[in-house]
Amino acid sequence: MPKLIKLAGPQGEQQAQWADDVFVNVTDEDAIPEAGDVILSLTRFQAEGDTLLSSNSRRVGVRIEPAEEVEALAYDLPRISVVALAFPKYRDGRAYTSARLLRERFKYEGEVRAVGDVLQEQAGFMVRCGFDAFEPNDGATPEAWSKAANRFRHVYQRGADARAIAADERAQAQAKEGAL
Repeated sequence: MPKLIKLAGPQGEQQAQWADDVFVNVTDEDAIPEAGDVILSLTRFQAEGDTLLSSNSRRVGVRIEPAEEVEALAYDLPRISVVALAFPKYRDGRAYTSARLLRERFKYEGEVRAVGDVLQEQAGFMVRCGFDAFEPNDGATPEAWSKAANRFRHVYQRGADARAIAADERAQAQAKEGAL
């Protein structure tokens, strides 16, 4: 079972912690277990997802590979518990875009999980894009992950994490000074 790190707490102060992964990754060749929560490939979800989602006895997640579009899940997102976005190599950034689309365009509130070649150095960027769970590939601890996710006090671009950008913080400080 892969190690799973989840973030908890307010934006900018999130702390990472180990979490039990109750989901079973089911490949396209494997039989779906009789019970328990599962994560399926997009292809398998499109073929068998309605049946699995109609049974209230389990939660269902979907794994999206970089070449696949999260838009294919738009209709089913309210019923999906986890969207696992794959990083086949740490330098393949397409999953960042998918995470932002899930959070900003589709208003997805479930778990967005980074899987594959996931490294602690990516933590801050992943959090900004909307990831909240990670299967680290580099042996990183939750403490190291928390530090990496909160490394930068100021951000300069808007992100899915809704942190205030430096320009807005500056304008608020100036308005406060002018009011004194």
